[in-house]
Amino acid sequence: MVNPFGERSDLIVHSREPFNAEPPSARLRERFITPNEAFYTRSHGPVPPLQEATHRLRVDGLVATTLDVTVGDLRSCFPERSVLAVLQCAGNRRAEMNRLSEVSGDPWQGGAIGNAVWTGVALHDVLRAAGVATGTGLHVAFAGCDACVIDGERFRYEASIPLAKALSPEVLLAWAMNGETLVPAHGFPLRVIVPGYAGVRSTKWLERITVQDAPSANHIQARDYKLVPAHVTKQTVDWERGMTINEMPVNAAICEPAPGARLAAGPTVIRGWAMASGRPVVRVDVSADGGESWGQATLASDDESPWSWTFWAAALDLAPGERQLVARAWDAAGQTQPADIAQVWNFKGYLCAAWHRVAVTVR
Repeated sequence: MVNPFGERSDLIVHSREPFNAEPPSARLRERFITPNEAFYTRSHGPVPPLQEATHRLRVDGLVATTLDVTVGDLRSCFPERSVLAVLQCAGNRRAEMNRLSEVSGDPWQGGAIGNAVWTGVALHDVLRAAGVATGTGLHVAFAGCDACVIDGERFRYEASIPLAKALSPEVLLAWAMNGETLVPAHGFPLRVIVPGYAGVRSTKWLERITVQDAPSANHIQARDYKLVPAHVTKQTVDWERGMTINEMPVNAAICEPAPGARLAAGPTVIRGWAMASGRPVVRVDVSADGGESWGQATLASDDESPWSWTFWAAALDLAPGERQLVARAWDAAGQTQPADIAQVWNFKGYLCAAWHRVAVTVR
């Protein structure tokens, strides 16, 4: 697949089919709301050719009434809602883990994340219209139209979330992104948006929603996107013992300057993003000496959008020499990031949330 955004985009392409790409980190700090053409793209299979007029969504399972609706039906039958929310791949910053020891998956740098205004209808409105069952231990599975091939197995994409999250007001069935109709690479004509959860749960090209008494048995849910200890390998993994990746951990990254930058000695502004999945980021610490000493960054966020990210900036006085810039965030629960990549390394390269370190040369 060619770059779906053409000349407007400077995405770093990791694979063309399926198309997986991220923006340079500096692009993420240009605007608080990430432009559509600068938003990362993560797919597990080719983009399916769909038309909004003929596309249908089925809602079934543990509901009183099965629904079979078009996107037009959703638009006309339910109130439109918008949510400003970050979407982030569970493998974001994987390239850092790969430098420590080889991991599987696309070598995302720090750009597999973006902040957008998503517009559609609340999933809970649709589920209640179908007469969704109540009770604990229920799950909602989202099936897409895309065909995936992983480890020689061919299947349709599907992921699930607990019903309690599905009924939260921020979870949407979305048809627009930043005021524009979704492009095919971002899920046209309909996708799920699950703020605070790993992007894998925000199924694109949505065709079916099923309420059920267990998580999806699909490969994506049952044998992937799970966190395992560092000693576990692809050959020894027991997926049933892995932790399903839903909520994303507190994280921060330096967007400017770039790794390997050559800087003039003296005052230098360091910029980046921080995220805490539904909780406010209350502090970002920045160091110019590998974490030996710290200063605090100035924060900028949208207080009315708990699912959005926080931008931060700090002015550091850099002395000549080889310097390691470091950033770490703290959330409102007092949680922060592990100091070292080795503490979070796993063979799948998921949830790289250690202190972000950028080596620069100062002259």
